Amino acid sequence: MAGTLTEQRRRCGKEGCRCAQGEMHGPYVYLSLGRGQRGGRLVYVPAGLAEVMRRHVELSEGAEEALAEVSAINVELLARRELD
Repeated sequence: MAGTLTEQRRRCGKEGCRCAQGEMHGPYVYLSLGRGQRGGRLVYVPAGLAEVMRRHVELSEGAEEALAEVSAINVELLARRELD
């Protein structure tokens, strides 16, 4: 799963609520998609799925790192004119 997990705490705005005294609600987990791009968005991740999503994001990051390494090797081979 490509993206970044973030946690947020919120105030509900109800008078007399604990958050009015500084104890915020949450944390709530969100998956940030398209960060830095127009149309980026946050998708709420239910608490029961947060750990599963963390693993999926970590796996995706590992795959992206491996792809970056392969790409760097190919650029080097291209510079040497050895790319098949």
